Formats: sequence, C-alpha cells, structure tokens
Amino acid sequence: MTTTESSAPTGRLTLGQGTAMYVGAVLGTGVIALPALAAEAAGPASLVAWLALVALSVPLAATFAALGARHPDAGGVSTYARLAFGERAAAVVGWCFYFAVPPGAAAAALFGGAYVEAAVGGGTAAVLGTAVALMAVVTAANTVGLHVSGRFQLGLAALLVTLLLVSVGLSLPEARWDNLTPFAPHGWAAVGSAASLLVWSFAGWEAITHLAAEFRRPGRDLPRATGSAVALVGLLYLLVAFATIAVLGTGAADTEAPLGELMARGMGGGSRWLAAAAALLLTLGAMNAYYAAGAKLGAALGRDGAFPKVLARGSVAGEVPRRSLLANSTMSFLALGIVAVAGLGTGPLVQLTAGSFVTVYAVGVAAAIRLLPRRSPGRTAALIAFGAVAVLLLMSGPYLIWPLMVTGAALAYLSLRRRATATPLPGPPERRPYDRSHR
Repeated sequence: MTTTESSAPTGRLTLGQGTAMYVGAVLGTGVIALPALAAEAAGPASLVAWLALVALSVPLAATFAALGARHPDAGGVSTYARLAFGERAAAVVGWCFYFAVPPGAAAAALFGGAYVEAAVGGGTAAVLGTAVALMAVVTAANTVGLHVSGRFQLGLAALLVTLLLVSVGLSLPEARWDNLTPFAPHGWAAVGSAASLLVWSFAGWEAITHLAAEFRRPGRDLPRATGSAVALVGLLYLLVAFATIAVLGTGAADTEAPLGELMARGMGGGSRWLAAAAALLLTLGAMNAYYAAGAKLGAALGRDGAFPKVLARGSVAGEVPRRSLLANSTMSFLALGIVAVAGLGTGPLVQLTAGSFVTVYAVGVAAAIRLLPRRSPGRTAALIAFGAVAVLLLMSGPYLIWPLMVTGAALAYLSLRRRATATPLPGPPERRPYDRSHR
C-alpha cells in the first residue's frame, strides 16, 4: 500500500480532539512523577534538562506533523520508514513502538496507582488494583472506537489542564529562591541523566501520526493541533517542574507524588484527593492516546505483512482495530503482572520505554530528511531534530538493549515470512512528487 498526500476529509477527529490527543499523549504521566525523579538525579539543574527537552519538542513535533499531514496513514512512523528505507526499516520501527506500549502502560498505570494510594492508603494492593482498573477503562474506551475515544480525551484534557494550573498557582506563594541553591549539587553531567529520564515525558509527538488519517482534514488540522499542543505542553511542564523545585526544595526528590505535595502546600492535606483525581486523569489521557495509536499501528503492520494478517482488520480510517487492541492490552496486563511478581519499580520500565521511543524518533527523523522536500519547513525541522535525537541515543546507553532485542525479533519474523511465502521483500515504494498545495 502506498500512502499519498491528502488534505481531504478522511476521518472523524476534529482539531480540538486531535489537540487533546496530543496533550494527553505528551503531557501524560510525566508531569505527575518525572519532576521528582529528575530532581533526584540533578537537583535544581534538572530545570535545564526540562527546558532543553521543551526546546527539542518544537522541531521534533514539527517534523512528525509534516510527515503526518503529507502521508496520513495508520502506520505512522512505520509507514514513513517504509517509504524512505524499505520494508525492514518499517518493521523495525513499528515493532519498537508497538512493544514499547506494554511496559509504558504498566509504568503509567502504576504512577496513577501511587497517587490513589497516597490519598486513600491500602499499600501495594491499592496501587495494583488502580493500575488494573485504568488499563480496563482505556481498553474499553478504545474498543468503542476513536470517535468516542477522541471526545473522551477532549474532556480529560480540559480537566487536567485546569487542575494543573490551579495546583501550581496556589502553591507558588510557598516558593523559596533558596531552594534553587546549590543549583547543580550532583554536577552538570547529571543534567544528561535527568534528560534521559525526561524523554519519557516528551514521548508522544510521534504517537499521533498513527491517527493522522483519522483527522477530518489531516493536511490542515494535524499541524494546527501540533502547534497548539507544543505551546500548551511546554508551558505546563515548565510550570510544574519549577514549582516542584522552588516549593518542595530538597523534599522534591523524596516523594512519589510531587503534584500531590504541591496541592497540599496550596490547599491543605485534604487536597491529596484532588491530586489523585488529577493523576488519574493524566494517566487515562496518556494511556488512551497510546492504546489508540498502538492499536492502529498493529493493524497497519498486519496489513503490510510485518505482523500476522489476523491483526490487519482496523487499519482503514474509521475502523476499530479491536484485534490489535486486544493483543496490546493483553501484553500490557502481562507486563503489569511481571512487575507485581518481581517487585520491580517503575524506573526500569520508564528507561526501557524511553529507549524504544528514542529509537523510533531516530528512524522517523531520518525518514523525514529523505521524504520531505528540500527547503521545506518540515525538512529544516528534521535536520535540527536529528542532531538532538543523536545525543539522546548516546544518553540512553544500556536501555537501548530492549529496542535492539525487538529489532532482532522483527528481522527474524520478516525472514521467516519471506521463506514461507518464497517471495522477496519489496523495496521502498516510489515517492510521488511533492504537492505544493499542502505546504
């Protein structure tokens, strides 16, 4: 299947729903947990890492918006890799994204569960019970279809943005400049460690490309949704990160629920219930966007032969990829079960997921450099983003082992399929001339 540039109505997502999907995918659980983890790694200097990742988001988001508007397809980055580099690259990047969703979903659900436990108690049972409930709700929402899921996401986004602004605004009178010194207690090299953690917080700019064909007017609405989401997400992340450091001080590194602590400072201890509600909204938003994107991707991979054909149903805009959704949801529950039995924390899950998404970014940006026309804004953004993603790859270090293992599995599957069908794998499809009407 060859994708083509299109700005004609193909799906049902509106501009507002698409923006909400972006906000949910990128803002997500990072804002409820990562400020504390980053503060533990680098102290107040973690603010530099936050600022750097916000700056990186601009060219990165612009790159994927340009690709999504030009090639709206459920395969997302996998489709771009196929157009640019061929079937093997498409399978690798598709597998890396698809198999990053289960550990990421497990970590996200546990983040939400930790906030509920902080409000109501109950220990590990409350955390795991909440995580299971979150996974079940998001699976059910996506089983109904993207139209319902998009409206669900729009409501979530409005509520969570309001809660974040209220919590930060009420806590800022407690801010102390003394909490910003010493600024780099662990040295400036620790900023890199914090940045590798924060990749989790900014993963998501690529996720909505899998839903590009679901927009009513992808050529127009996808770039607009991207711009709105970049501005909103960047502002909220910086506000929450600054408040976490300036208000909580050294205590920021000692809490698993920094947003709850901020609300408690501004509104009293009873606000932990409100913090739990905000955490649940954020978690639902992120998981909803990734379940939707992952399900669409799995169907597209089945359609293109990189996954079993049984998963292919649902790759067409407007269809619900229930088989792919069920497979990804089952693996997410399995990942949660492994974490519960082994007693692992969320840290390794975050790093493994982040390593996978950095790999997806690297291939996606490289594809953009090849696919987008010279001197276009999208290609310029891709060239800028490529250098930054290369640095993130270096900082990911040993956590690239997981995407490397997934890469090996993807190539092995393609080899077995080729032997079974006795047909050669196709090369990159011929690229069509650039249509200037979609710039």
